[in-house]
Amino acid sequence: MPNIDFQMDGSLARAARHLTKVSARTIARRAGIDADALRGYEKGGDTLTEAQIQAVAEALVHYGVLFVAEDEVGGVGVRRKFTRTSVQRIETWEGEGGPVGDDDI
Repeated sequence: MPNIDFQMDGSLARAARHLTKVSARTIARRAGIDADALRGYEKGGDTLTEAQIQAVAEALVHYGVLFVAEDEVGGVGVRRKFTRTSVQRIETWEGEGGPVGDDDI
């Protein structure tokens, strides 16, 4: 996974996590860090190393965040990787279920 090209602070991490609706425990597990350390970082604590911050950013990207770089128009931010329509389609596919059968292909 490519490195994120900006310094993510705790408030940006918190905003990204809330945008994905994924728990701190899930993001922390994916990033290989302690959930309490992530929560502390999100609240403004200086508790994570650069490598851990990178791992958190990559975990957030995995769960559907797209980081928006700072430019002349505005500052750094986050947005959903998928459009609202795409998310609704994915949720529909996941909810279809049905019995599992063998493929004879």
